[in-house]
Amino acid sequence: MTLLALNPSRFLSEFYISFWIPTAVLTAALVIKLPTIIRLWRDPLLRAVGGLLLLACAVFVFCSPTTIARVNRLTGVPNISAPWCYSLITAFCGSCLLLIITWRNGPSDRSATTRRATRRVVSGYCGVIVALWVLFGLADAPVERLRDLDTYYANTPFMREEILLYLVAHAVACLITSRLIWNWVRTEGLDAWLRWGLKLLGVGYLLNLIFDASKLTAVAARWCEHDLDWLSTDLAPPVAALSAILIAVGFILPHAGQYLHDRWRVRLAHRELRPLYQLMRTENGEGVPFVLRATPELRLTRRETFIRDVLLPLARRLDPGLGSRAYDAALGLGHPPERARALAAAVSILDAVETGARTPEPAWGSPQSPEASDEGDGPDTTSLLQEIGAISRALRRPDEIEAVRARATAPAGSVAVHE
Repeated sequence: MTLLALNPSRFLSEFYISFWIPTAVLTAALVIKLPTIIRLWRDPLLRAVGGLLLLACAVFVFCSPTTIARVNRLTGVPNISAPWCYSLITAFCGSCLLLIITWRNGPSDRSATTRRATRRVVSGYCGVIVALWVLFGLADAPVERLRDLDTYYANTPFMREEILLYLVAHAVACLITSRLIWNWVRTEGLDAWLRWGLKLLGVGYLLNLIFDASKLTAVAARWCEHDLDWLSTDLAPPVAALSAILIAVGFILPHAGQYLHDRWRVRLAHRELRPLYQLMRTENGEGVPFVLRATPELRLTRRETFIRDVLLPLARRLDPGLGSRAYDAALGLGHPPERARALAAAVSILDAVETGARTPEPAWGSPQSPEASDEGDGPDTTSLLQEIGAISRALRRPDEIEAVRARATAPAGSVAVHE
């Protein structure tokens, strides 16, 4: 704290964040969103997101001191980057408000209120951009300033008004956007990934308000003949960079999080089917051919198809009586009905596979054994095909299956049967 009080600029330099870091994160967010934006170009919400991310990238590219110097040299006009950067920041503010209007009212809303709000934002911020260039043309700013233009020209006529105009426009947009986002976060029934994305967006826009407060305080200090330039040159830039990173991640998170969640569910389902798949390979003699470039979804579909294709003919050897007794036995051992059905199906399938391994399969039309014709509540073919996931999970607990099987095949009266 002593170091901060004596030399805040030196202290804050330890937390410097290169402008190229948020630029890279924002570009990644834009690249992730771009295929969806192109495919669904008519969706105003996606267009608003794309425009906002593109403008955010442009802000950090052109507000970098090296880029500012190059633009000034290219045009031959000292500080021409000032109205250009201010215009990009103002356009970004307008995009934020347009995005929130679209989000809040829904992409399909074409009401008079929505159209009026959209027109006000577009006309208002376009007017601000025009005013920025007019003020710069009227101002006298011959000395090039790459990092401290806001405070250096804080008392210069017309430049003073230009600086104040862009900061107020930015602050108003961030304040409205932040408030609407936090109201949305409190809405019931939001997807978890969307909620976290909105929280990151909300924090990002709150940091933007800190950026504006730092800049405005430094400029106001110059008006009062005080020097708080470090707020503008050393505190505001890293705050803006961190804000941009959070905003970019906030846009990425709902999309990437849901994508990773879906992929994890597919891989988990594929892994859960492994015990039943291995059992069906034993029955069939071969498995699914390996395909190097198969997607996880395709591998899951092929495994499910293989299991069902083998189960279908295997169902002819299922013993309904054994299935019924196994179900009662599982209930008697304390398993809930859903788990009991899966265990009973697993016992029936194991018995059918072992029976097929011991004896050749009977020809079509041959009479079934008396035991196979018993009435019972064992798993039918439809249940087997629909519940392969639950059956495969049951096969992971061979101790439970053996307990159910022993109870189901024990001589009548030797064990207490569930009533």
